[in-house]
Amino acid sequence: MAVYKIVEVGDDILREKAKPVTKITPNIIKLLNNMAETMYSAKPRGVGLAAPQIGVSKRVIVVDTGEGLIEMVNPEIVRFYGKATDSEACLSVPGLIGDVTRAASVKVKGLDRHGTEFIVKAKGLMARAFQHEIDHLEGILFIDLATNLRNIQAED
Repeated sequence: MAVYKIVEVGDDILREKAKPVTKITPNIIKLLNNMAETMYSAKPRGVGLAAPQIGVSKRVIVVDTGEGLIEMVNPEIVRFYGKATDSEACLSVPGLIGDVTRAASVKVKGLDRHGTEFIVKAKGLMARAFQHEIDHLEGILFIDLATNLRNIQAED
């Protein structure tokens, strides 16, 4: 596996709509493995990563909020429930944190690494992570949605 350099704000790929995956290939499996390795190796450690964040225009995300790794190809939010505002940061926007209002819980469908469709019902931090990472696939950054943007060191 490999740890990739995380693309930072200002790189055009972060503003592009990522391309759908049409077939699960060995390269997609390798991408999933490397994305997880990159997310876990990041300082500070992220709770999610989208393929555009490592310079790959594919609709692929990984999420781990402490309940185990979830890999999803072509993720799509099919249901939103409630609203919640909380602080967010992003590995591609180092040094900033802001308050973002998102759905409190979501139902997300996508494909696993074997091409089998599955659904995740998420709430709290996991719901926020899915929404944040899927936004990346649409070219949306949390700073586009955030209020009260501030330097992350101010939180310490």
